[in-house]
Amino acid sequence: MEENAIYFKRKIYDTMRRWKTERHGTTALLIQGARRVGKSTIARQFASKEYKSYILIDFSRVSKEVNDLFNDLSDLNYLFLRLQFLYQVNLYERESVIIFDEVQLQPLARQAIKHLVEDHRYDYIETGSLISVRSKSRDIIIPSEETKVDMYPMDYEEFRRAMGDATTIPLLRAAFGRKTPLGDAVHRKLMRDFRLYMLVGGMPQAVAAYIRTNNFTEVDMVKRDIISLYKEDFGKIDLTGRAKAMYEAIPGQLSRNLLRYQVGKAIPEEKVERITGILKEMEDSMTVNVVYHSNDPDAGLALTRNEEYFKLYASDTGLFVTLAFMDSDVTENVIYNKLLNDKLSTNLGYVYENVIAQMLKATGKHLFYHTIPYAEGKKYYEIDFVIPDKHKISPIEVKSSGYKSHKSLDAFCDRYSARILNKYLIYTKDYKRENGIDFIPVYMTMFL
Repeated sequence: MEENAIYFKRKIYDTMRRWKTERHGTTALLIQGARRVGKSTIARQFASKEYKSYILIDFSRVSKEVNDLFNDLSDLNYLFLRLQFLYQVNLYERESVIIFDEVQLQPLARQAIKHLVEDHRYDYIETGSLISVRSKSRDIIIPSEETKVDMYPMDYEEFRRAMGDATTIPLLRAAFGRKTPLGDAVHRKLMRDFRLYMLVGGMPQAVAAYIRTNNFTEVDMVKRDIISLYKEDFGKIDLTGRAKAMYEAIPGQLSRNLLRYQVGKAIPEEKVERITGILKEMEDSMTVNVVYHSNDPDAGLALTRNEEYFKLYASDTGLFVTLAFMDSDVTENVIYNKLLNDKLSTNLGYVYENVIAQMLKATGKHLFYHTIPYAEGKKYYEIDFVIPDKHKISPIEVKSSGYKSHKSLDAFCDRYSARILNKYLIYTKDYKRENGIDFIPVYMTMFL
């Protein structure tokens, strides 16, 4: 492990523990996620706490000698002896785990999982980004003996825990359950705390930088490094640079309050039907959240998904903020402080949309939105998010200001009244319920 590193408690740890207990080594655990979300760190933490010993094979820096071991699996006894010798670690039957870190860089190691799991001596954990795993796995036999889990940036509960705060989330959960307001003074503090999450984001390195330095410029530099890595990955999706251009255009597209992502604005003369494959690869990379238009929203939202009508959000809102201010070398502390104190003149509605998309995605929801034409057919009401809710659906309208008017929500509820379970307006004020609508402060989005 890195010296002086800060390690955070992540919810995925409990998922990993259930895998170990319930599967008993009959599958390998594959942790998928964007780069720098903490996959390698959580694998090491889990291995050190839950096993007698472990070997971590980092295929991004492994020796040729180790790499070549996976060319021939005819003698697993020899493979394990060599690994123990090379890493100077003793392995114990059913008490040790072998981690294949950045497994996409050695497809033969992933292919070997089938035989290694059948051997059943040890457990196996793989980590990798989904885009790279898929692109590097085209010529191998994909093992069916894998339990796949997705890992996202730190959610708001994990972020508050990292800040040393164990009281906020239980308070929010209780208040949401009781449907009661928290009071002006408490709400103001909660909003300031939440805006800090929006600015820093949930990438562990950025959170660690904030804790270590309390300096937004340092945090911004970390985030810029991560964005650079993502842009390198987009080059693997499409050598023409279209994926990179689409990613860079996310803040500009959202700031114009467009009804859908306009591909031609991001890539001159490009057509949306020609980039659907690239969009799918970007979605698989887990660096973006894609919100598709549902043409006829009902309980089976995916059945009416429009593949060519979508909105694009950054998977981490901290990265989104940095991406929005990429025109300067470093996003100055003064901009961060103004954002933190809600003093920046820019309309921040699109930043709130991005963080709400991130929070809904972190709860495992697939994301959809819907538009309804005005009577004259030239303008549209827009519902920012539509989520499945038991056997029905619940619409969500997002307001960063001017919450007293919610014409889009009203129009949606009038048209689809028989399909609706709950009506939500997410905004920046305290909780209230009025005319059958739940007005939810943005920091309670995680409970929807």
